[in-house]
Amino acid sequence: MFSICLVAIGMDAVAMVDGEYRDDVGTRRDSVQLNTIVVMGKSRVQSLRESAYSVNAVDVRQQINSVNNLADIISRSSGINIRKEGGLGSDFNLSVNGMSGNSIRYFIDGVPMQLRGGGANISNIPLNNIDHVEIYKGVVPSFLGSDALGGAINIVTRREHRSFVDASVSVGSFHTYRADVNSQIVLNNKGLLLRPQFSYDYSKNDYKVHGVEVWNDNESRYDTVSRCRFHDRYVSIQGQIDMGVEHKSWTDQFLVGVGFNNIKKELQTGTVQNIVYGKAERNQDAVDVHASYRKRGFLTDRLSAILHLSHTWDHSVTIDTALLRYSWNGTCRPTTKSETSGRGRMFRHYKRPMTLGRANFSYEINDFSSLALNYSYSRTGNKRYDTTLDYYQDEGNDSYFTPSTDHVEKHIIGLGYDLSLMDERFVTAVFLKDYVNHVSSQQTDLSWITHSDEVPTSATKNFIGYGLATRFAVSGFFAPKFSFEHSVRLPQVNELLGNGTTTYPNLALRPETSHNINLGAYGTIPLGKEHSIYYELSGFLRFTNDYIHLRINNSDGTAQYENVNDVTTRGLEGEVRYSFSDWLQFSTNVSYQVSKDMNRYLENGNKSATYLNRIPNRPWLNANSELMLKYSGILQKDDCLRFTYAYKYVHWFYLTWEAYGYKPSKARIPTQNMHDASLTYSWRAETYNLSLLCENMFDATSYDNYKLQKPGRNFTLKFRIYLR
Repeated sequence: MFSICLVAIGMDAVAMVDGEYRDDVGTRRDSVQLNTIVVMGKSRVQSLRESAYSVNAVDVRQQINSVNNLADIISRSSGINIRKEGGLGSDFNLSVNGMSGNSIRYFIDGVPMQLRGGGANISNIPLNNIDHVEIYKGVVPSFLGSDALGGAINIVTRREHRSFVDASVSVGSFHTYRADVNSQIVLNNKGLLLRPQFSYDYSKNDYKVHGVEVWNDNESRYDTVSRCRFHDRYVSIQGQIDMGVEHKSWTDQFLVGVGFNNIKKELQTGTVQNIVYGKAERNQDAVDVHASYRKRGFLTDRLSAILHLSHTWDHSVTIDTALLRYSWNGTCRPTTKSETSGRGRMFRHYKRPMTLGRANFSYEINDFSSLALNYSYSRTGNKRYDTTLDYYQDEGNDSYFTPSTDHVEKHIIGLGYDLSLMDERFVTAVFLKDYVNHVSSQQTDLSWITHSDEVPTSATKNFIGYGLATRFAVSGFFAPKFSFEHSVRLPQVNELLGNGTTTYPNLALRPETSHNINLGAYGTIPLGKEHSIYYELSGFLRFTNDYIHLRINNSDGTAQYENVNDVTTRGLEGEVRYSFSDWLQFSTNVSYQVSKDMNRYLENGNKSATYLNRIPNRPWLNANSELMLKYSGILQKDDCLRFTYAYKYVHWFYLTWEAYGYKPSKARIPTQNMHDASLTYSWRAETYNLSLLCENMFDATSYDNYKLQKPGRNFTLKFRIYLR
């Protein structure tokens, strides 16, 4: 016998079944008592929102039918902005409170996403396998074992204790097709567990771009026209299978598994839209093996352990051998230079094997305090070679590519203490982190660009970080929170060693350091029996040294990461969510953040023209609104019709430094207003789900990184079946 009770808290509900909290049993508002014990609690999502950290918690399950990918869901959160370089499979840049790029780290169940290979990102992670997402802003808890500077995205997968099959297939505009299968087989009598997963994505991305220039032979001039993208096909095949046991005396769960990731991507443009490619492509293959172990009562009753070990073989190839120059008409002319680098032919290989090891230990000192020790190890290799020629020379007889074998090694140790008093009204956490970074590089080519002659071939450095987070719930209406971290971010492999195509290495790149401060409050305001309002308000400051910034060369579309010595980021954000029973939910949020160059003088002693300028090509004001209407019992008792409307606003911002050029004629990204809508019909208690999604309803011309245009109006039809 067991007891079960559901308690509605805002839009979330939780149950305790056989002594374990479960949030996969539904969201009914009425309480049902099957025996004599009633346990009230909060869902994991709501508990995260009310934690001491500045964190967004997003319940993916409520939106799994109405969106295309996880990036769409995350981009609607307060303080978050995602900037894509195109359609499905394109590179993107995510910012959290004004910090972006590699300052943000990505995890799946606390394990770095790099485990799945360099091609894995939040756009191609199957939604069917996700329970919720944790978005930490500025201050990152020590259990993630990360050197994130601006925040972290932790994707938490579903943990259902039953067999199921969750599959979906969708077809959309621009020849887009997607299929996902997530399944689990549980043999409760033997404690065996099997989890096969598979996903397939395909798109031609042949949407129309506007305002591009093509040559008019008749008039001997360039005309501004609209053209369809013609070389942007994307194919992704991913799979993973885990097997193991759970609920044994020696383990709560032990899993071993293998995964693979194969991506083929045609390259249409460089980092700016006026540079067009017609033959270049990038392919990536990754295979990983991994094992994980979880145990409460590890060695002693009060000690818990989570262990992980994995190795990934990651191989990317950039193919650029045509020596042709393309235009947006799809025509080309012979040239002596490659498309992506402007140099010789390349069939460039990058092998980046990665080993990950993680150990998290948590000891419950008593009922209101605990101590945690976390260790994270990663080693990423970088073997590069070219199979067209072993050696290239430019016109000046200077070698600009030589094969090399490099590696980057990181050790991160974290020690944390958590305290909870006054029936969890007061909670606080303090932590200390130690970062050890080792870089070994054999690269000597392009030394005037890569600075390989300025750094030793092998070097080890050590850094210390620390922080705290605290929250005091004065009442259900008002609960202030504060967090601070002195954080360190070690340069990523792609920043130090480039990406093999359009981004050059910078071996002299220094780690970023930052003092991050968050101050905010939240609360729930009941407005009657079925009405409630939940709000969050926060402000933040980031004082960053050696800020790592991507500098773009507009003339040839290449890029390189560089340090900006002193950058200050400050901002405000707020979110309000209103719910009426189960049939209406409305949320809106606004974020303001500005990052400024605080360097008065250049390294040569001259005054800096960009002092107090905003960091260019970065949005500083954006807002999101979302309305959800739900109606049940239309054709049968357990069916449901759900309508969702989403609006996004991004204020205009400069493309380059404000101090350079004549302001009225300066290039800038215009203000954008984006509207999306979806309609989903579910029947047989959400066993079957059919949805129609329309993105960019009014076919607005939308831009992102360096005016790279995103798709216009497009439609997606999706069918999902969930058998359990």
